[in-house]
Amino acid sequence: MHEDRDSCLRAVASHDARFDGWFITAVLTTGIYCRPSCPVRPPKPENMRFYASAAAAQQAGFRACKRCRPDASPGSPEWNVRADVVARAMRLIADGVVDREGVSGLAARLGYSVRQLERQLRAELGAGPLALARAGRAQTARLLIETTALPMTQVAYAAGFSSIRAFNTTVREVFALTPTQLRSRRRRAVAAAPGEVRLRLPYRQPFTPSNVFGHLAATAVPGVEEWRDGAYRRTLRLPHGPGVVALRPESDHVACRLWLTDLRDLGIATSRCRWLLDLDADPMAVDEALSGDLLLRPLVRRTPGRRVPHTVDPDEMAVRAVLGQQVSTAAARTLAARLTIAHGQCVEDPGGGLTHLFPAVQDLLGLDPEALAMPQARRRTLTGLVGALAQGRLVLDIGSDWDAARTVLAALPGVGPWTIETIAMRCLGDPDAFLASDLGVRSAARTLGLPDNARALAARAGDWRPWRAYAVQYLWAAGDHAINRLPSDSAA
Repeated sequence: MHEDRDSCLRAVASHDARFDGWFITAVLTTGIYCRPSCPVRPPKPENMRFYASAAAAQQAGFRACKRCRPDASPGSPEWNVRADVVARAMRLIADGVVDREGVSGLAARLGYSVRQLERQLRAELGAGPLALARAGRAQTARLLIETTALPMTQVAYAAGFSSIRAFNTTVREVFALTPTQLRSRRRRAVAAAPGEVRLRLPYRQPFTPSNVFGHLAATAVPGVEEWRDGAYRRTLRLPHGPGVVALRPESDHVACRLWLTDLRDLGIATSRCRWLLDLDADPMAVDEALSGDLLLRPLVRRTPGRRVPHTVDPDEMAVRAVLGQQVSTAAARTLAARLTIAHGQCVEDPGGGLTHLFPAVQDLLGLDPEALAMPQARRRTLTGLVGALAQGRLVLDIGSDWDAARTVLAALPGVGPWTIETIAMRCLGDPDAFLASDLGVRSAARTLGLPDNARALAARAGDWRPWRAYAVQYLWAAGDHAINRLPSDSAA
């Protein structure tokens, strides 16, 4: 969008928050860059330049606005709906791959050479993978400076910087303030325990929290997830150790509390929480497209801004999809809980309600299929899936190729269209995944006068492309099910 100058100028003139994260506005006369909704008076059009990312603006010599804080805006929805190499690279960079594996590791995951990847990112975004990762480290550093009392040395290394000098230089260049000055400007901080970080996760309006939070709470695996005190809580498997997160929906943001074994995982944990709740989506674009169907329009207008619940652990969600084949939500939770108790890693929860990480696929390689209270065919499906994931034949991270993953899944025994599309929607984040054979979707289709035959419904759903995964959320909303409502604390 940053190349459409007229559209960008209109968005800046109207201070339209819907475009926050879509592009960055840089001002030649002040040397700063802002989000489109910055409340200050817009500069003259001839003094504005537009960039696809904060990293590109930083490379061009601009610093972040101290008033609108463009680094705290929602991410671009473009990277979550595209399947090309640039979008896949952006998702992996947000997940910390460059910090952990370097640019060569990122390129290897995508099947490109470093030079090819650099060229594509620079051509589209105006910045290479190192600059994009540096912008992410700067944002993490600011979070730690403003929300914790950690010494600056610890902040620097927790944010992913290799030296104090690089940390100080980056913070001064990006925010035009030293780390000490940034900390002195913060509001009075809420007292937090060691290892705890509190932050706000912004999103684009509208947002229907009962949709995504209701789904996560209704399908929660005991010991791994829970709903408590108005928040969804779960354990996290992170590169440097386990963590726990509590996510509470608020009127204009999601309140996030993280308890981390190692603060170096802050950026990754934050990115995964945003991905879990689909907070970088563009609900206006989705709802406008789906409202074009007269049968879907009443559902969209009743509860606009529905999101697709994703996952913080794709391997976990794939295993749970197999456990949920042809059984009720309650039965799937029971099976997953038994598997967790038998093979999951124990963790300590500061809140006291969570006990385990969901088992890693390596921990499930040696499980005895006969110990599973499942039909023989589904036991073979589960062991086949676990083997494919553990051996690397099936890769389901957020940078995966959607079509390639579907091909591998289809070759596994017992994995049919429902399982494939569930994994595509929840693990891969394909916004066009469609569960035509799902009982809830077919029931809603009958109610609305749509075909309830899976093949005919899939053909009819072609009108909803490329947002069929969001159409599934609206179809599920037609029924009276726990996934559509926030639970009371007593019920949870």
